Amino acid sequence: MSDDFHSPMPFTSKAVDIEDSWIDYNGHLNMAYYLVMFEKAFDDFHYAFGVTEEYVKTRNMTTYTGQTKIDYLREVHKGTKLTATCQILNYDQKRIHTWQELQFEDGTVAATCETLTLHIDASGPKVAPFPADILSNIKTMADKHLSLQRPAKAGQPIAIGSKENAAS
Repeated sequence: MSDDFHSPMPFTSKAVDIEDSWIDYNGHLNMAYYLVMFEKAFDDFHYAFGVTEEYVKTRNMTTYTGQTKIDYLREVHKGTKLTATCQILNYDQKRIHTWQELQFEDGTVAATCETLTLHIDASGPKVAPFPADILSNIKTMADKHLSLQRPAKAGQPIAIGSKENAAS
């Protein structure tokens, strides 16, 4: 498990490198690759509580993303070093609700990603409870994360704020 596993701070991933092919014609990171970066960082988070390739192979269980929402806050350019933090906002026997922030080296947030992850029995595939050992690891991390301030934008719907310009 990661050194961050018992930390009262959000879990922090390894730095994620930006590949040349991820840069679009505007000279910055294409929006699709923000999700790729979040997913690569989320793998580190999964490994911290025991959902590894070995877990998938030996127990025939995995996780799927049920829902995700990304807010793009800053442009990211080639050569930029980014890490992602991951904070558990809530969980139950079958799901984890998380908040991630993609951050520049100075801590400025480039993007946020809110995700509902489902635990899956791959023989179905169907949503299934986490095994007791994995759920215990999630609880250990969540006990620390749930004491943190909840991000202000967590749980916000996508909407147009003004009714004045709404289509008829």
